[in-house]
Amino acid sequence: MASETRASHASQGSGTTPGAQNTDLSWLLAGLVQRVPHASSALLLSADGLVKAAHGLEPDTADHMAALSSGLYSLSRSLGVRMAGGDGVRQVVAELDRSLLCVTRAGQGACLAVLARREADAAVLGYEMAMLVKRVRSLLSTPARQPGPA
Repeated sequence: MASETRASHASQGSGTTPGAQNTDLSWLLAGLVQRVPHASSALLLSADGLVKAAHGLEPDTADHMAALSSGLYSLSRSLGVRMAGGDGVRQVVAELDRSLLCVTRAGQGACLAVLARREADAAVLGYEMAMLVKRVRSLLSTPARQPGPA
């Protein structure tokens, strides 16, 4: 039942990117979570923090995690521009007391975020995220929003 809720949340208008493809990609995220030991949830989000697809999260939690993940990624890009001479971010890892949150670019205008228990191997998690993005980048991209009629 919860997975049906997540899938419908990602494919309905609520929490999705306007103008984005209405393809349910939660099955890709489910496969990622299954492949990575101790991973609990995964989220595909637009760069501005809207949920595109989710696995292992209730709709409100997915919305919250999308906003947080987008913010972390954006702050990291700003750090790169200000301090490191570029805005390329490979991955952002937040190491919490009980979990890890990894966020990476997932195509034009999109990010992939995965939450895992603290026991997860961050290198394995990062590798599996990169391989997923590499295999299906065109499905993960989010087109830029177009201004609506005035």
